[in-house]
Amino acid sequence: MKKYTWAFLIIFSAFLLFLLAYTFFRFQDRHPDYHLNISYKNFDEKEILVGFSKVDITPLNFDTWTDQNQNARYEPKAGDSFHDLNKNGKFDPIWLAGFHQNRPASGVNDPLWARTMVIENGEFRLAFCVIDMISFGNDEVISLRKRILEEMGIDYLIVSSTHVHSSPDLMGMYGPSAYKRGVNPEYLEFVNEGILKSVELATKESRPAKFKAFKEEEKAKPLVGDTRDPQIFDAELRILQVLDKENGLTLGTLLNWGNHPETLWSNNTLISSDFPHYFRKYVEEGIVWKDSLYLNGLGGIAIFANGALGGLMTTHPSIGIMHPYSGEIFEEANDQKIDAQGMALAKIVLEMIQVDDGISFGNAGLQVEARTVELPLDNSLFWLGAWTGIFDRGFIKWGHIRSELAAWQLGPVSFVHFPGELYPEILNGGIEAPDGADFGIAPVEVPAIRSQMPGTIKFFNGMSNDMIGYIIPKSQWDEKAPFTYGLPDRPYGEINSLGPETAPILHKNILEILNNFTSNKP
Repeated sequence: MKKYTWAFLIIFSAFLLFLLAYTFFRFQDRHPDYHLNISYKNFDEKEILVGFSKVDITPLNFDTWTDQNQNARYEPKAGDSFHDLNKNGKFDPIWLAGFHQNRPASGVNDPLWARTMVIENGEFRLAFCVIDMISFGNDEVISLRKRILEEMGIDYLIVSSTHVHSSPDLMGMYGPSAYKRGVNPEYLEFVNEGILKSVELATKESRPAKFKAFKEEEKAKPLVGDTRDPQIFDAELRILQVLDKENGLTLGTLLNWGNHPETLWSNNTLISSDFPHYFRKYVEEGIVWKDSLYLNGLGGIAIFANGALGGLMTTHPSIGIMHPYSGEIFEEANDQKIDAQGMALAKIVLEMIQVDDGISFGNAGLQVEARTVELPLDNSLFWLGAWTGIFDRGFIKWGHIRSELAAWQLGPVSFVHFPGELYPEILNGGIEAPDGADFGIAPVEVPAIRSQMPGTIKFFNGMSNDMIGYIIPKSQWDEKAPFTYGLPDRPYGEINSLGPETAPILHKNILEILNNFTSNKP
């Protein structure tokens, strides 16, 4: 009997040791030597050099990839337009991110891009790259920085995602099932290489620049809806046009608006950047409809940077989009709808730039602040996802992940970068403390972030340098019944959030960062 008892104890102890080793492996910090703390200030009005680039990161050559998903439930059909079968004849698709698992791509509607703007003043070089992806984690951003900073002389690299829901899964949670990671590592490296190349090209294209900044507050509001009370939006359009200082031609245009690029909705299986594709295309090339030119384009390279889209901001199938010239209303989620939406946004921008001089400036001071932030992981599903390998994410210390905040100012324009889907009421004001909320407290994240930003035109960019999910006001946190605003079930946001302390921690840190912008001016 003792022999069996000892055998059991040995096996059980070995099993425990295996669990401990596996847990340590899954949760180990991917970058234990990394802590970001950037504080650069130069108030002198120096000449600014800017470069733009775009690199195609659309997945096309599927047949060269390894077979990771051979047990997928989806059955390939004759006529599939993608190379879903690898060289061994096994099904090996690209899994689309967003909405639900088991959504293999069947083709390409429009290309995906890594688009970069590099800004430098002779002392500090800032690279801002936006990719047409649902996400790009902080660990991946740090890995890129280690490959790029010294080689290209980049002092700070910002990588943001548009959060498009028709792009390949880079989070891991949108594979063939809830229990199988959906990221293809070869495609992830392809995206990494695309970002590196885009930053390199933009750096080489840098030229002396001048700027025009614009804001339009009302006209884009019908193009987005809010699916959760309170009804607070980030629907204002903010535009930064960058022109060659010598010849006046447009080098590029930064377009900032808050809405989920998911207008194609959940039944779509075509790879697409959704409405940002047409928005950028029409701003660059102009609007031609039925062989008639309605508005000239600006030229250069347009970059779409998403705003505060938590809550959530979306163009749900119930929201019709009116074609800006024919008047036809598109409700069904399809390419015509995202075309009309992108065209409507571009029309607002192009018409405004035609009649509005905006805020013009040339030489400018530059300030950059960025820091690492520790956030507690209070979501048990996220814990499980990290432990099983669905998410490839380590802890900076037990139960805490590393994330990041940043802000910068160039003359009269300022930028704040947040690591997830911020609820717009934290940015613009309007946080409530509704009946039924879990904590029964007054709003915590006050004052509103935008009210504390310096400058005249204030840009906000979410899903920047990370993707941590929804960032929800603590006074509106609602996991337990009774639910707020008379809802029959728990709202969606909490299930895809780190936890209720995320917003207060990020809000406190960004206010400290923004205070540095004003307190240190000469």
